[in-house]
Amino acid sequence: MDLPVVRLRPSARLPVRAYADDAAFDLHAAVDAVVTPLGRAVVPTGIALGLPPGVAALTLPRSGLAARHGVTLLNTPGLIDPGYRGEVQIVLHNTDAEHEFVVRAGDRIAQLLVVGLLDVRLLEVERLDGTARGASGFGSTGTAGTPATTEPAA
Repeated sequence: MDLPVVRLRPSARLPVRAYADDAAFDLHAAVDAVVTPLGRAVVPTGIALGLPPGVAALTLPRSGLAARHGVTLLNTPGLIDPGYRGEVQIVLHNTDAEHEFVVRAGDRIAQLLVVGLLDVRLLEVERLDGTARGASGFGSTGTAGTPATTEPAA
């Protein structure tokens, strides 16, 4: 699939895959920015995408930034709908309470994952089919003896 990309700023770098079989593309900052301790910053990438109907894109954190600097994305995954034609921007969050994080134009700041969309219609029903997991949610894997249920919450 060819995906149209427009460079909106001279400093913008087009998304690239580091390796041919990588699932996601690296997104780069188009401007310098500073993310204060425990703060956030909206960092433009300088690109816009021409996502066709039936295709969306997700912005995801980079594991290296998280591990080395405590920097992640505040709204992860960020969703880019197929009808959006504006600049892709990344909301960086610095989890470090003491040190600012400096972004330079051209730095890799996030990943872009392009995904196909299913044509889904929601169908209201009285009850869902039962499964082994049932309604067991947060922390349910690894909790021995927790009964699974498909009964609706009261």
